[in-house]
Amino acid sequence: MAALAEHAHKPPDLAAKRDHVATLNARYRHHSATAVLTGALNDPEAGKIAMVSSFGAESVALLHLVAMVDRKTPVLFIDTRLLFAETLTYQQEIAERLHLEDLRIIRADQAVLDKHDPYGALKLSDQDRCCDLRKTQPLENALRGFDGWITGRKRYQSATRANMDFFELEESTGRIKVNPLAHWGPDDVRAYMEENRLPKHPLVAQGYPSIGCAPCTSKVAPGEDPRAGRWRGQDKVECGIHFGPDGKPVRNTT
Repeated sequence: MAALAEHAHKPPDLAAKRDHVATLNARYRHHSATAVLTGALNDPEAGKIAMVSSFGAESVALLHLVAMVDRKTPVLFIDTRLLFAETLTYQQEIAERLHLEDLRIIRADQAVLDKHDPYGALKLSDQDRCCDLRKTQPLENALRGFDGWITGRKRYQSATRANMDFFELEESTGRIKVNPLAHWGPDDVRAYMEENRLPKHPLVAQGYPSIGCAPCTSKVAPGEDPRAGRWRGQDKVECGIHFGPDGKPVRNTT
């Protein structure tokens, strides 16, 4: 199954969007996450924007910020059908607590799963195809009609994110990605959650500082990189929902 990005339609003219992204990054370079988020949601040129959230270990911080700025912001949650039960329960708890008014649960069509992963074995044999089937394609379908999306990615999380700006152009789709927490570190997230008395994902206390699908997430030992438990033993650091400059999904460090 070919990766989604390989047959995504590339907009004919991206020059104006590149200029707009550059202007936004210059304008908000020294601003706070709240200012970046507020600016993005109120920018008449930004168009329609959704937030994509995994409701993972650190997600509640950005979800809270979005709720404070505009609770009507569409929030897309990808249920791969392989998530921890704790994540599903946590998602419901946070959505109710923050009074999110437009939460959308995104899943792959069952007929597609039956065709391409009838026995549910891709998670063991081909993690990239599994991510493409259960995350990348459903998200791309859900984002149609949106001009941009908000992510919770941070520079400290991996080498592929080390130089990330507040605003990025996804050239394969023409959508703008907004990364309000790009410059936050683990201490910033922890402090924000404590100050606002936000509940932690229950698996964090059990040794899971980064949480994805259950089959591909393991506990992290003290001193390990926080994302060491994601796809442990594989040359893979991303699920593929984010595209690189070449228009292909980012999945590994090369």
